[in-house]
Amino acid sequence: MTGTADTSERIAKFLARAGVASRREVERMIEDGRIKVDGKTLDTPAFKVTGSENIEVDGKRVEPPAATKLWRYHKPDGLVTTHADPEGRETVFDAIPKDIGRVISIGRLDLTSEGLLLLTNDGALARALELPSTGWTRRYRARAFGSISESALKILRAGVTVEGIKYGPMEVEVERETGSNIWLEVGIREGKNREVRKALDAVGLRVNRLIRIAYGPFQLGQLSKGEIKAVPSRVLHDQCGHLIDLGETPTGQAIAKPRPANRAARKGPGQKPGHRAMGGPGQPGLPKRDVDDSLLEDSRKGRPLDAKSARARRGKDGKPTAKPAPGRAAPRATTSRPDTPRTGGPRKPGGPRPGGSRSGGPRKPGGRS
Repeated sequence: MTGTADTSERIAKFLARAGVASRREVERMIEDGRIKVDGKTLDTPAFKVTGSENIEVDGKRVEPPAATKLWRYHKPDGLVTTHADPEGRETVFDAIPKDIGRVISIGRLDLTSEGLLLLTNDGALARALELPSTGWTRRYRARAFGSISESALKILRAGVTVEGIKYGPMEVEVERETGSNIWLEVGIREGKNREVRKALDAVGLRVNRLIRIAYGPFQLGQLSKGEIKAVPSRVLHDQCGHLIDLGETPTGQAIAKPRPANRAARKGPGQKPGHRAMGGPGQPGLPKRDVDDSLLEDSRKGRPLDAKSARARRGKDGKPTAKPAPGRAAPRATTSRPDTPRTGGPRKPGGPRPGGSRSGGPRKPGGRS
């Protein structure tokens, strides 16, 4: 038995990361006998691969997963966020450029909603960014018919239950009123199905336009309708590196992998044992660092935290080592001695006479100060 780490993974997960299809679709392909590994047709999804095998789907060789990428897309209204619509309506994936390859959406926007939609080619990253525990806020501008009272705002900010479904506390601010309509800015953390529309409807507001302007630190910015822009890899690592670990494919390309569940938690000041340390932009309790167009277009602005060097400055127990971090001065040495009483009591041999202490009696003539 060797100490080499097991880098294999189930065939469905591998092909999903490679952009072939979703895991469930891959499992159906296996049932139909459409997938071969090293010339043998698979008959079970409980098969692991490393990526070095000759994997074929419908007779065509599958290349290893590409580097993890993230795109910002300004979804227009009238598009469905699904890969295949049974009603034949145009989808988001029909509208985006074909040279991007197969991507999946992070969350969804319904048919009549518009605004920021994040797209990625990696399922692990999509799952990490969709989890409510990530703490990222989805922000919307909503235009609704009607008016809202202060009591209704308090209800939304405390959380509302609609048809047996409880929606968490919302951040709601009134922007302006225009005739019979009102504009609101709404922030939610869970992103349940049609959450904003249903919650506002429960307090007497009928939403007639909904625009998502931010998803965590990523903003819609100046993207025009239908425009799509890739997030630079430096920005991707800076904003999402605290949520996913980066592994290596057989070709050396960086890919996203979920963090191990049993990963040791880092302890901070006043933190209870076993409590997960929160970190990174967008996390609860920390100031949010928004990613605007200027940062996305020039990722060299703002040097991201080097996590590897940060870990190197800590000991095995997680506490900082004696060596100060670069750019930070070492703490000054204290001049007080713990064994020196402040009331002029006797000192250790070799110390000044009791009469020479600060709080003692008068010094003898000729004594040293």
